[in-house]
Amino acid sequence: MTNFTKRNGLSRRTLLKTGVAAAAGTLAAPMLWAQSNIVLRQTGTGVSAYNEIAKKAYEDLGITLEMTASDSDTAAQRVATQPNSFDIADIEYWICKKVWPTGNLQAMDASRLKNYDKIAGTFRSGKLTPTSEIAQGTAPHTVGFTSGKNGTDFVQEESGWMTLIPTIYNADTLGIRPDLINRPINNWSELLNPEFRGKASILDISSIGIMDMAMVVESMGEYKYPDKGNMTKAEIDLTFGIFTEAKKNGQFRAFWKSFDESVNLMASGEVVIQSMWSPAITAVRSKGVPCVYQPLEEGYRSWGGGMGLAATLEGAKLDAAYEYINWYLSGWVGGFLMRQGYYSAVPETSKLFMSDDEWGFWYEGKAAKGDIVSPQGTKMESAGAIRDGGSFIDRMGAVACWNSVMDENQYMVRKWNEFIAA
Repeated sequence: MTNFTKRNGLSRRTLLKTGVAAAAGTLAAPMLWAQSNIVLRQTGTGVSAYNEIAKKAYEDLGITLEMTASDSDTAAQRVATQPNSFDIADIEYWICKKVWPTGNLQAMDASRLKNYDKIAGTFRSGKLTPTSEIAQGTAPHTVGFTSGKNGTDFVQEESGWMTLIPTIYNADTLGIRPDLINRPINNWSELLNPEFRGKASILDISSIGIMDMAMVVESMGEYKYPDKGNMTKAEIDLTFGIFTEAKKNGQFRAFWKSFDESVNLMASGEVVIQSMWSPAITAVRSKGVPCVYQPLEEGYRSWGGGMGLAATLEGAKLDAAYEYINWYLSGWVGGFLMRQGYYSAVPETSKLFMSDDEWGFWYEGKAAKGDIVSPQGTKMESAGAIRDGGSFIDRMGAVACWNSVMDENQYMVRKWNEFIAA
């Protein structure tokens, strides 16, 4: 991995001592927490549950992390139904809409966050820039705040009490194998192009998959949704009607739930076009297999991730959880996860833990000056490469919708299950 011994004239030790990008607390903090034998059980999806993060947290804080990774639906079910099985929920914002009403998470005090003022506007006001339009679906800021310490609602303003502390986000699109397709792909509608019969795939997570479906339906010119993120029953029926017909015609090779599955499908060549996530693209490229996260004319489907605290957390363990979250937002984790194509919710601190070349490639859309490596240090790109889709502003500025939980969610999930079984 990139050497961070010197950065802008500061050594890593200097950064840690001054707190510019260091874990929260004093230099004595690791010993303090290690002596307390604090263990935090973190549950969530596999996209950010890395052993390297747990190892670094213990080195910097002395806090032991036990990470459990699953698919999005399983993580949501666990947080909603097993309140004593976790301390930290590392989940997506659409999941918050499902689990917050259960009371299994506690409101978090924004005044305890050392980098609150550096959190990206997308998670606070909902706007990427002051003039941005807010995309359809469950945008993070719409479920990010509650009315008070004991709030069970969502409020649209920055109330000082948060449901989740934002960590990462991204603009998602279709992944393609350019070497096996050999022509330009510019539209979401290509997912149902008969040319790719038996070699297409979509993810089997209803709240995400339905948004990919909606992007395809609009791209085909079949229907224009007033709000893709909140369909009526008739719109849900129309959407599944189109995809069920395609499925019965043999369009899909498989349906996947974890990014590992999507990696195997794409790397093997069994699938040439599919719903994908950024770490899956990273993993395929790390195998030396061509794979493109294809910018599309209709824009991106986006998501945001954050950390929630179990309602059962209190005392020293609650203090340790806040210390961990402050450390998480202080830069090292953000830099680590940005190397698989994610955006940090606190970019200012993450930049300190990336080289100028890495920041230029991943965030600014600049051509790489040297090798670009994965979080694990595997080479992915050579000098001259430019990130698929360009800069942060180009990609997040083209978001058409967010992963969503609809008013008719139960009906949609039933129809989704019928589609998968069809």
